Amino acid sequence: ISINIYFWYKLQRQVAKLLQLKAQLGGDEGKHVFVLKTAKGTRDYNPKQMAIREKVFNIIISCFKRHGAETIDTPVFELKETLTGKYGEDSKLIYDLKDQGGELLSLRYDLTVPFARYLAMNKITNIKRYHIAKVYRRDNPAMTRGRYREFYQCDFDIAGQYDAMIPDAECLKIVYEILNELDLGDFHIKVNDRRILDGMFAVCGVPDEKFRTICSTVDKLDKMAWEDVKKEMVNEKGLSEDVADRIGEYVSMQGGQDLAERLLQDPKLSQNKQACAGLTDMKLLFSYLELFQVTDKVVFDLSLARGLDYYTGVIYEAILSQTIPAPAEQNGADEAGVSVGSVAGGGRYDGLVGMFDPKGRKVPCVGVSIGIERIFSIMEQKAETSSEKVRTTETQVLVASAQKNLLEERLKLTSELWNAGVKAEVLYKKNPKLLSQLQHCEETGIPLVAILGEQELKDGVVKLRNVASREEVDVPRADLVDEIKKRTL
Repeated sequence: ISINIYFWYKLQRQVAKLLQLKAQLGGDEGKHVFVLKTAKGTRDYNPKQMAIREKVFNIIISCFKRHGAETIDTPVFELKETLTGKYGEDSKLIYDLKDQGGELLSLRYDLTVPFARYLAMNKITNIKRYHIAKVYRRDNPAMTRGRYREFYQCDFDIAGQYDAMIPDAECLKIVYEILNELDLGDFHIKVNDRRILDGMFAVCGVPDEKFRTICSTVDKLDKMAWEDVKKEMVNEKGLSEDVADRIGEYVSMQGGQDLAERLLQDPKLSQNKQACAGLTDMKLLFSYLELFQVTDKVVFDLSLARGLDYYTGVIYEAILSQTIPAPAEQNGADEAGVSVGSVAGGGRYDGLVGMFDPKGRKVPCVGVSIGIERIFSIMEQKAETSSEKVRTTETQVLVASAQKNLLEERLKLTSELWNAGVKAEVLYKKNPKLLSQLQHCEETGIPLVAILGEQELKDGVVKLRNVASREEVDVPRADLVDEIKKRTL
C-alpha cells in the first residue's frame, strides 16, 4: 500500500508541474494564430487579371519578335558575387539566401546582370535576345503604383560590336511601338548619356570618386524637388554649394538635337572629351530616331541619370503623363492614385560582360526593360472602368442539349471538336437545363452554342446558336468545325 501511495503522490506532483507549465504558456491562448495572406510586396492574380496580363505579354513579345529577337532563360538565383557591386546604392535591395551547402546565393535583382554572366560564361559575342521573368527587390512596396518585391521584367537587349547608335535607336523604337500599341495614353521618352553626365560632373568640380554617388542623387530628380536633391548632395554627399549649383544649371536643360549642338559649343563641356563624345553620339542618335519617326516622343534631358553603376553610354526612360485614380478600397493618404511615372528604361552597358570574362573581354550591349507591373496597374484600372467585359477563357463553343439523356452525344461531339482543334466546353451534368447552359455562355463570354436534340441527331445536323444575337442556324455535322472557325476568327 505504501508503495502505491508513493507512486500516487509522484504522479500528482508531475500533473501539478504540467498544469503549472500550461499556466505559464497561457494554455490555448498561447497558440499561434495563422493568418492567410500573401507576403509583403507580393500578390495573387485572379483569372481576369491574368487575362489582362497575358494580353500585355502578347503585345510585348510580338514586338520583340518583330525586331528579330530570340529568347533565353536563366536561374532565379545567382551566386551572390555575381550580383555584388553592379547596382550602386540599390545593392542593399538584393535578397540574400541562407547558405545552402557552401554557396552564397542571392535572388536576381534584374535580368541584365544574369544576361551578362550568361554571355561571358558561354563566350557569346553577338545576340539579340528578349527575356521575360520574375525578379526580386527588398523595396518598400506601393501596390497600386505597380511597385512590388516580386515582379516581372520584360527585357530586350542587343549584344555585339556594331556601328554607333544604330542598335540604341532600335531599342527606343521598340519602346515607342509597345507604348503606342498598349494605348496607355500620352508618354515621352527621356534620353541622356552617362559620358555627358560624367563630363558635366567633371566640369562642375565633382571629385572623380563621387561621380557614381552623385549620379544616384541626380537620379532622384523625377521624385524630388531640386532643392531637396541639392540638400542631399551638400549635406549627405559632401559637395560644396557652388558645385551643386553648377550641376543645377545643367540638369534643368531639355531639348533635342538642337540641345546637343548647343552643348557642343558650351565653353566648359566642349573642353571635356567624354562629354563631347557623348554629345556627338546624341546628335547621331536623333538623326536615326528621325528616320524611325519617333522624335515627337523623345526628349534629350540632362537630369536623367539612372542610378545603376553598369551604364556606360546612352540611357533612356519612358514616362507616362497621366495619373489614374486608385479603386475606392485602395485609396489612402499614401496611394491616392496610380501615379505610374516610369514604365520603361534602359541604356548602353559596354563593360558589364567584361567583368565576368576571365580575360576581361568586352561585349558591347544595349537594352531596354519594360516595366510590366506598372503597365499592368494601368491596364487593370482601365478594365475596372470599361464597359467591355474581360474574357478569362478562349472557349469558342459550348456543346449543349435541349433534351434529357443526351450526355453521350454531347461528349462525342465535344471530343470531335477538340480533335479538330476547336476550343469547346461541355457542362458536367447528365441532364442540364438548356437555360442553364445558355446562361453559362453569357456569363463566361462563350460566343457560340452547338445544340443537340433528338431531331438534330436524326437529321444529321447541329443547331448553332449565336449567344449575342440569339440567331440559330442548322449546320450539317460534317461542316460544323469549319462554320465554328469561320464565326470565331
